[in-house]
Amino acid sequence: MKKIVVVFYVFVSSVLYAQQTEYVDFKKAEVSLDAFDENLKKVTGKVDYMFDVLKPVDSIFLDSKNINGYIVSLNNNDSINYYVENDKFWLIHKFKPSKDNVLSLKFEANPKKALYFLNRDNDNQIWTQGQGKYTSNWLPSLDDVNDKIEYDFSITYQNDYEVLANGKLIDKHVGDSLTTWKYDMKQPMSSYLAALVIGKYNKKTETSKSGIPLEYYFYPEDSLKVEPTYRYSKQMFDFLEEEIGVAYPWQNYKQVPVHDFLYAGMENTSLTIFSDAFVVDAIAFNDKNYVNVNAHELAHQWFGDLVTAKSGEHHWLQEGFATYYALLAERDVFGDNYFYYKLLESVLDLSRQDLSGNGTSLLDPKSSSLTFYQRGAWVLHVLRDKVGDVVFKKAVKNYLNKYQFENVETSDFIEEVEKLYGKSLTSFVNYWIKNKAFPYDEAFTILKRQSVFVNEYAMVDCEAKSSKCADYLKYYVSDEAKVKVISQVPELVTSDTFKNSFIVRQAISEHVTIIPASLKEDYESLLNDKSYITIEKALYNLWVNFPLERAKYLAKTRKIVGFSDKNVRMLWIVLNLNTPYYEADSKYELFNELVNYTDASYNADVRINAFKYLDLIKSCNEDCKKNLESAKSHHNWRLVKFAKELSEKLEQNKN
Repeated sequence: MKKIVVVFYVFVSSVLYAQQTEYVDFKKAEVSLDAFDENLKKVTGKVDYMFDVLKPVDSIFLDSKNINGYIVSLNNNDSINYYVENDKFWLIHKFKPSKDNVLSLKFEANPKKALYFLNRDNDNQIWTQGQGKYTSNWLPSLDDVNDKIEYDFSITYQNDYEVLANGKLIDKHVGDSLTTWKYDMKQPMSSYLAALVIGKYNKKTETSKSGIPLEYYFYPEDSLKVEPTYRYSKQMFDFLEEEIGVAYPWQNYKQVPVHDFLYAGMENTSLTIFSDAFVVDAIAFNDKNYVNVNAHELAHQWFGDLVTAKSGEHHWLQEGFATYYALLAERDVFGDNYFYYKLLESVLDLSRQDLSGNGTSLLDPKSSSLTFYQRGAWVLHVLRDKVGDVVFKKAVKNYLNKYQFENVETSDFIEEVEKLYGKSLTSFVNYWIKNKAFPYDEAFTILKRQSVFVNEYAMVDCEAKSSKCADYLKYYVSDEAKVKVISQVPELVTSDTFKNSFIVRQAISEHVTIIPASLKEDYESLLNDKSYITIEKALYNLWVNFPLERAKYLAKTRKIVGFSDKNVRMLWIVLNLNTPYYEADSKYELFNELVNYTDASYNADVRINAFKYLDLIKSCNEDCKKNLESAKSHHNWRLVKFAKELSEKLEQNKN
């Protein structure tokens, strides 16, 4: 490493930090990752950046966090000055305007975030999460979302593993022990969307109506879960292409579940990564499926990946659009009532946020996710209602075509609508976008005008012994209205109420916790439902209400595991441990099974569930406490937060 005069470094950092795009245009990155060390959590690789110099400049930079071991070459010249400090790699050179320069960097990265090394069922799994400004933790890159680059990947890893990255697989060379996978992108993207996944997977492929390959990855043991997990994927893809009016902009679309992901899903360009908690069987699909996350991340391929917000102030252009178009795709699958109910839920959530004093402008970069996602979606819904379908759809199409592979502000989208609408939308922007308070009264009025269902749902305001509420439960068509009645007055439930859909029956299991003897047989039938939520709640309520028949209920549900977080199994274990005369299983082995679920080999949701139950029965033993301590340093922030809070609680109880 060669030294640079400190005065010079101060100059470049102050002048060029936020203005590099005026001087340099990074166009393409050829990334080669040739060694992964799972024990040291290290990756070794090389990246060749092709760039044009637009104006004379004395230095250029890349973002570089926990990356070292640099070997640097500029246009095949190894005698080049560079400097690494404050998470920046600075290349010092008197650049003149020029094209097709090549900066080559060999490097070693020890990422603290963004690239995660895991072990799942004794197999390695490696995946990335770059949103924010995190890709520079494992790849020298540019955190600025306004600098879009075409990334091509060459990744070498052990045989028998699948390796995925952005773009199209153009070559795969299998050696004696290692395989090299080469992926090609045709268009540029922001660096936070660069992604890779390595793991043990099988694949199912469909083709969209427009000819795009749709690749669905799954763990080898989950072949029976492929259909329910990816259900409606092709239908929603075809719908969004037609609804948006702009062809899917990438070469293919891949989706892959990973262990202990940080969020529900992430829309990396052409490669959506999602939590394997959404890998479900046919029963779990009814309770907790991947459909909404699937549609949301797919919509991002246009809104966020193709056209990217310039800054956090305009973040709603990504999340609001993705939320709205996901709802439209779900409407195509589940119908109008579902669509309007979700919009109504958003109105209620946003109104509660405002009433609590936490409402913010949609253009506030510090706004909550609720604001960016749900309020953003509502702005689009109201705007469409105002200007009409034809103008709205044409404006969205023009907006995407005009700014494809570029960055945008809110005014860019609004201007496209105004051109076709023929009127100013300034008052609309001030009221619905810039205003701190969300206009929930107006939103509710719009919904009631648009939907008979919303009017019906809004009428439900029940009290005990109300004959009208009993009639609602008997005669209303929508499940949602019936669920609302049951939640408000559970004592109105009769035998006839059980003769409804699983959604209504699920509400019975949740809200009818004191079971009349006259409903005992009907209530027991809930244990047969195709819903793990219903089974879990019904099992507990029956166990509490009818202690003399606990053995019967435990025997009936003995082999049910439930979701991937083992919700039914863990409840069953705890109930078994607290049923003295039920000896179908060794209570010692069952307790050890529950403690074992707190181990690091299980995903965060399983561990959190197990910790909660062990705390509930006051049985967090030394193994449990050891696993709780290790959970504090996990990469999943939800698990870390939970572990710290539970540790504090246990410590306080001890004192």
